[in-house]
Amino acid sequence: MSEKTSVLLSDVTIKGDIIEKERLVIDAKIDGDVTADKLQTHSGSKINGNISSTDATLGGTSNGNINSDLIKIKSTAEVEGVLNQKNLSIEEGAKLKIKAETY
Repeated sequence: MSEKTSVLLSDVTIKGDIIEKERLVIDAKIDGDVTADKLQTHSGSKINGNISSTDATLGGTSNGNINSDLIKIKSTAEVEGVLNQKNLSIEEGAKLKIKAETY
């Protein structure tokens, strides 16, 4: 059984919270909190709000706190906020203004 994937493309702007039980791919502008089991953001994405997930791969701009078991920050990412995670990986070139807390 394959997991369901929701995709928000670059021409989408959302004001409000998003909840996805499975996989969410974002290249859009979100003004609100994002909750997803697996989250992947691309370089065009801008999230202004908190992120909650089990597995987050960030490639775009994120301004808010991030709670995730696994956080992967790509070289294209700009991340500002508090990271609360078990595992964190950061690619060279990412722009960060963060406080990281491991639990």
